[in-house]
Amino acid sequence: MADAGVREKRQEGKGYPLQQASAVSVSPAKTSSAPSYIPVHGGQVQKIMQMFADAPQPFVDLSTGISPFAYPAKLPDLFALHTLPEEAEEAALQHAAATAYGVSDARMVVAGGGSQSLIALLPRVLKAERACILGPTYSGHVQAWKQNGISVSEVSDFADLQLAAQQKNTVCVVCNPNNPDGRLIQASHLLDLAHTCQTAGSWLVVDEAFADITGQSVAFALPHPALLVLRSFGKTYGLPGVRLGFLLAQPSIAAYARDLLGSWPVSTIGLSVGCQALQDREWLRQASIKLRTASSRLKKLLTKAGLNHKGQAVLFELVECEQATDLWQHLCQKGIVTRIFPYNAQWLRMGLPASEQQWHRLEEALQDWCAL
Repeated sequence: MADAGVREKRQEGKGYPLQQASAVSVSPAKTSSAPSYIPVHGGQVQKIMQMFADAPQPFVDLSTGISPFAYPAKLPDLFALHTLPEEAEEAALQHAAATAYGVSDARMVVAGGGSQSLIALLPRVLKAERACILGPTYSGHVQAWKQNGISVSEVSDFADLQLAAQQKNTVCVVCNPNNPDGRLIQASHLLDLAHTCQTAGSWLVVDEAFADITGQSVAFALPHPALLVLRSFGKTYGLPGVRLGFLLAQPSIAAYARDLLGSWPVSTIGLSVGCQALQDREWLRQASIKLRTASSRLKKLLTKAGLNHKGQAVLFELVECEQATDLWQHLCQKGIVTRIFPYNAQWLRMGLPASEQQWHRLEEALQDWCAL
């Protein structure tokens, strides 16, 4: 569910209601040239900071949309790593994921080594002739379909995606909430789109990597024959190194995807940690409260700095300003790494600090920015 007090607004020229965050205007300023190295994804902090040798350490990584609150998992002992995963352990993870994501049948759950690996698998699972992606969004989706020789179009208007869905053998892709702008589409509108796909003989893939906190999931509608849902484990539970993700789909599609993945797609550590975390609903409830509090704090900090910002993804906020590259460089000089985008020089994405010390460093860096 969206935060209380956030109002729906039908954006001009768009065919769907968005959840809008408050924003303040910022005066124009010059934009510097892009840095020599921009990672394809967040992270790669050490490589980025090679360009800023005088920056203070330890570096603060705000370039990813990963929760700063890590689940306190109990790792399996070394003896457990001497044997291959058992079918019962894999089945237990499927059941835990089905319950956590509101899926009625564990046969609809496919577990893999991170949602990225499942995104890359989708062109082999769905025999689509073309893909239409609501963007700009996570680059892995475009890459996956293009690498498999599928024609890809990227649209920015939901109405255009609805038109594409009416073409047979088309896969429509939506990230909800979206990365990097935090756009949030109501589940009812996505289900309408799934019905359109079903009628036309096409498919809808909804990437819900950031949906654990924001809601609006459509996973409950499965086994819808035209709907596939992706879920990420590492972002919500602050454990991206576990490399665990899920594809949710009707049983026949899920079974085919598992066959393509082959035996033992998830490590013993992934199976153990995943089961623990997904079954710990109280931890998720408390983490959700802390994340919403941190998100509100970040919004206030950005507003105080006079920066235009938006997003409802909770785990990150998108700053829009003409001097985004200058701001990125300024923060890097302060030892704080955020995320900029080669396709939009006015965007900067910022995640949540993990400690009071990191919050203090960010606040000081933004105060210095305002004083420039």
